[in-house]
Amino acid sequence: MASSVPNRGKLMWASFLTLIAAGMGFAIRGAILSDWESQFGFTKSDLGSITGGGLTGFGIIILLSSLFVDKVGYKTLLCLAFVLQLVSAAITFMAQPVYAAYGQNATYWCLYVGMFVFAIANGLCEAVINPLIATLYPQQKTHHLNILHAGWPGGMILGALLAYLVAGPNAAMTHLRWEIPMAFYLLPVLMFGSVVVREKFPISEARAAGVTFGEMLLQFISPVLLLLLFLHVCIGYVELGTDSWITNIMNNVIQGKAILLFTYTSSIMFVLRFFAGPIAEKINPIGLLFVSSLLGMTGLYALGSANAGWAILAAATIYGLGKTFLWPTMLGVVGERFPRGGAVIMGTIGGVGMLSAGLLGGPGIGYTQDYYASRALKQEAPDVYKEVKAGSTNRFLIFPAITGLNGAKVEAIPPTDPQYDVVTAAKIYGGRMALKWTAAVPATMAVGYLLLLVYFMSQGGYKTVEINHTGQPRETQFRPSAEQAIENGEQSPSAGQA
Repeated sequence: MASSVPNRGKLMWASFLTLIAAGMGFAIRGAILSDWESQFGFTKSDLGSITGGGLTGFGIIILLSSLFVDKVGYKTLLCLAFVLQLVSAAITFMAQPVYAAYGQNATYWCLYVGMFVFAIANGLCEAVINPLIATLYPQQKTHHLNILHAGWPGGMILGALLAYLVAGPNAAMTHLRWEIPMAFYLLPVLMFGSVVVREKFPISEARAAGVTFGEMLLQFISPVLLLLLFLHVCIGYVELGTDSWITNIMNNVIQGKAILLFTYTSSIMFVLRFFAGPIAEKINPIGLLFVSSLLGMTGLYALGSANAGWAILAAATIYGLGKTFLWPTMLGVVGERFPRGGAVIMGTIGGVGMLSAGLLGGPGIGYTQDYYASRALKQEAPDVYKEVKAGSTNRFLIFPAITGLNGAKVEAIPPTDPQYDVVTAAKIYGGRMALKWTAAVPATMAVGYLLLLVYFMSQGGYKTVEINHTGQPRETQFRPSAEQAIENGEQSPSAGQA
């Protein structure tokens, strides 16, 4: 039984720190995009591809490593992730020397590779920590996976506050070179690495029950699982794709304060994820996901329309509430409904979300900004557009090729120049339209969760699935976690015990 693992508190803490590190790196990277834009002359689409590359690597490695997590073991993969975090930092910090020696294209690939390796390390962590926590807390998966994933916004808060003080031209204290704030994410990396190398890890729930790899793969024939995978593709786009851009977009509207808005929405996520269990018990996990999707849709569209400070704060609050429970609650649902899938299922759900953010969310939102900003500037001031347009075109999926704005040329326009206001207005318009179009994604999610609600109602309500020592599944009615823990002879753990 998981409760017999004597060091599960330390393993929970180490897992939590991996997400602190990932969140810090994610937030700081989002805040220094303006430095990369002005220093290296990248377009929004270029920056979207770099950030997307990081998320793409995250998704690919989750999918691949989940195939052998149960075989290789949790500890080996976390130790490898620790080493790759250090390698990623070294590659990324080479960007300025590479630019001086080889130019913009080489710098693009240097940053892309650095972000890709960073994502591989995070992907290994994600492939391990989700099934690990499900193994440690088998009766309260949704609750403890939400607690675990409070580490992500926790890291984003730390990274965003640091960025607010010392990153970007509008830094509150002083504008440090972007390499300095980037280096701070290595602190939680060193902390989780020191725990991982010393502690022993349990085997997975599915492996302990003797479930074979083939039996794990058979779970994918379930229509419910396939729908959940599609919905998590949408979550990757709307949550991580938007978060990778939100600071950059809102900086055009509330200069110097966008990082604080990002910190505010991350704080909502951090606090509320500790209370996901009791909330899910009131309306069940699928109901929680349905409500979250509606809030996410409303918040994003409102952010794309708001002008006044109070309206922006209200929209950000709704958006923050909407995105809070999506990712970890989906992991909890998959863990509760498909425990025979082991790390393969948990890794797949996380992998498709990250791939969506990297291949669709980051590039798609960057493309949409370029499309609307360049179109607006071309119509309003065609001569100005000719001066600041990029030297190459960008594409996204089946959409037409466009020529965005060159970030270095835009940043070089002084505020006293008449061109400044018209270019800024075009950038603001592009960002707002990108947020409004993104709101269509959580609208699609709400429809999917409504279908699942109807399905489970027709089956007598949402049920969890448990497996015994022979690997045989047993459905039980979804009940408050405290009741389940008592029935299984466990003390009901609180957030503090996690």
